[in-house]
Amino acid sequence: MKPDAALPDATTEHHWLRDLFAILLEHDVRFYAYVPDAGNADLVQLAQQHPGMRTVMLTTEEEGVAFCAGVDLVGQRAALLMQSSGVGNCGNFFTLIRGARFPAFMMITMRGDYGETNPWQYAMGQAAIPMMEAMGILPFWVNGADELERAARAALTAAFRGGHGAALVLSQRFLGAKSM
Repeated sequence: MKPDAALPDATTEHHWLRDLFAILLEHDVRFYAYVPDAGNADLVQLAQQHPGMRTVMLTTEEEGVAFCAGVDLVGQRAALLMQSSGVGNCGNFFTLIRGARFPAFMMITMRGDYGETNPWQYAMGQAAIPMMEAMGILPFWVNGADELERAARAALTAAFRGGHGAALVLSQRFLGAKSM
């Protein structure tokens, strides 16, 4: 299927989601593993509405690391969508990415940074990137709309051509801070 074929109408005010979804299609990402979260809900909805896409709701984020490994074993591509607090659940499973050397693409919606109002989000928000970097996962930050395409393409290339763990990190500066 061509990348721009049958893109569903976006049901979100965030026009960048359609752009990101088109880039994911272009890179043949067909499987989306996620723990439900407001930060990834609209992207999950786009994937659910598109023919040929599969979404898998997880009970915890580390299941998504194993899911991505399995998808890679059958020659397909997956994305793991999670909030920064979910990164803390994945520490031990990140060793699978590094040890088995399989490509892993993640989209991380940050909490605990720019404009955060929930004090419980700061600890993991500040620890998420150092934790990923310690496990060899490359972060590609998006702080503004002008950075999204370049960062998404770089992260997807690092994962699926370079064979690394790569995370597209959507900052609160980019997404907007949640009120709680």
